[in-house]
Amino acid sequence: MSKDALALSADALALSADALALSADALALSADALALSADALALSADALALSADALALEGTAKFNLLQI
Repeated sequence: MSKDALALSADALALSADALALSADALALSADALALSADALALSADALALSADALALEGTAKFNLLQI
């Protein structure tokens, strides 16, 4: 193998390693985004539950006012 071909192979290997590192970074960022989405979904579910509780309390308060 000539020196030029060896140098090109080394460059290609280095670029492949860089691409692999970037892919790993992208995968880590995707995992973080997925975790944040799961957290947001859980918070939305909590907010929905709190809204339902508030609605129930409002209904109870109105019922109690009618009883007076």
